[in-house]
Amino acid sequence: MAPPGHNPAGRASSAGPEGAQRPGAGDSAADFSKFAIGFDERDRARLHQLWDEVIDSNQWTEGRLTKAFEEAWGAHNGVPAVAFSGWAGGALAALEYAEVGGEDVLCPSNTFMATPLAIMHAGGRPQFVDCNREDLCMSFADFERKVAQHKPKAAVLVHIGGHIAFDSERIAALCEAEGIFLVEDCAHAHGASWNGRRPGTYGDAGVYSFYATKTVSTGEGGVLVSKHDDLIEHAKVFRNYGKPSHEVAGLNFRMSEFTAAIALTQTERLDEIVAWKNEVAKKQLDPVHPGHLQLPDGMTSGYYKYVTFDEIERSTGKVYDQPCHRIMGHAVDLPDSDWVASHHWCVPLYYRPAAEAAAAPVHGAERQLATT
Repeated sequence: MAPPGHNPAGRASSAGPEGAQRPGAGDSAADFSKFAIGFDERDRARLHQLWDEVIDSNQWTEGRLTKAFEEAWGAHNGVPAVAFSGWAGGALAALEYAEVGGEDVLCPSNTFMATPLAIMHAGGRPQFVDCNREDLCMSFADFERKVAQHKPKAAVLVHIGGHIAFDSERIAALCEAEGIFLVEDCAHAHGASWNGRRPGTYGDAGVYSFYATKTVSTGEGGVLVSKHDDLIEHAKVFRNYGKPSHEVAGLNFRMSEFTAAIALTQTERLDEIVAWKNEVAKKQLDPVHPGHLQLPDGMTSGYYKYVTFDEIERSTGKVYDQPCHRIMGHAVDLPDSDWVASHHWCVPLYYRPAAEAAAAPVHGAERQLATT
C-alpha cells in the first residue's frame, strides 16, 4: 500500500510553473558551499499535502504518518524502526533497556556531549575510549583494552562525520562475545552503507538524529532501529510514558504527525541526496583536497561532514574541537582524540542541486548549528 499522500507522478514537481523550480531541482553546479537545510524543494507541494491531511484527520500524533515513516525508514535501514521526538529519547530507550544504571558504559571521547550525557541520564558511568586518526571514530585497539579494564555493561559506538566507523565489525564482534550491549550513535550517518550494510545493524540498537543540520532533517526528531523485536516494543512503550501498563518508566518522546510527514518525504529523498553529495565530493572536492578522509572500499558516506586533514582557509570548523574527556575532566590519556580535535577541518558541502540556490542567504547559521 502506498504511503499517505503518495503521488509518484507529481512528486518531483514544484508548486509553480514548469521550469520555475525553487532550490532543489537537480543541478550539481549549484554553490554547495553555502549553508542549506537538507530538504529538496521539489517535495514542498507533497509535504503541504501531507500536512493538510494531518489537519483534516484530527489526529496530530500517534497516527498513520508516524507508522508510514517508521515503515519507510525500517525498509531503508534493513531493520525495524521506532520514531522519536529526538535522538535523546531513542538513546535513553536503548540504554534503559540495557539496564546500565550503576554500570560502566564505554563511549568515544571524540563525540558530541549528548553521548555521555545520555549514558549519565540512564544511570550509567561513561568511560572514554580513544579514536582512530584515520576515521575519527572509536579505536578497536583501545576499546579492547577498556573492555578488559572496565568490564562494561554496554558501549556506544559513534559514526562520526557521515561514514561508518571503520572498526564497527570488530567492535560488534567483541561486544557479542563479551555480552556487551552495543548502541550505535548514528546521528551523523544517514544514508551511509558499507558493502550494503547500514549503520545501526552492527550492534543491538542504532539511534539517528534529524536535527536541522543533518543530511536529512525534520528540524527536531529521531529514530531508533533494532533487530531485536523486544527492544522495538520497549522503545514504543518508553516514548509514551510506559503506557498502558507503566511497567516501563518512560516519558514523552513521541514524534508528531507533522514531523512524521517531513520525515517520510526526507526518507524517500535520502538516497538521491546522498548520491548528489557523493558526486560533488568525488568530482569537485577530492581533486582539490588531497588530504581528505579516505573511505575503505565498498563504503558510501552520507557526507554529513567532508573532512580533510590539511588545513584550509574556509572551513565550517571542526566536527568536534574539544574531546568529551577534557570537557568532563576525566583523567585519562587519549592522545589520538586530542590530536584529532585540532588536526582536521570540515569543507562546506550542502545539498543545493539548483542554480538558484547560489542566491540564498547564509545568516551565520552555518557555524551556529554545526556543532551538534
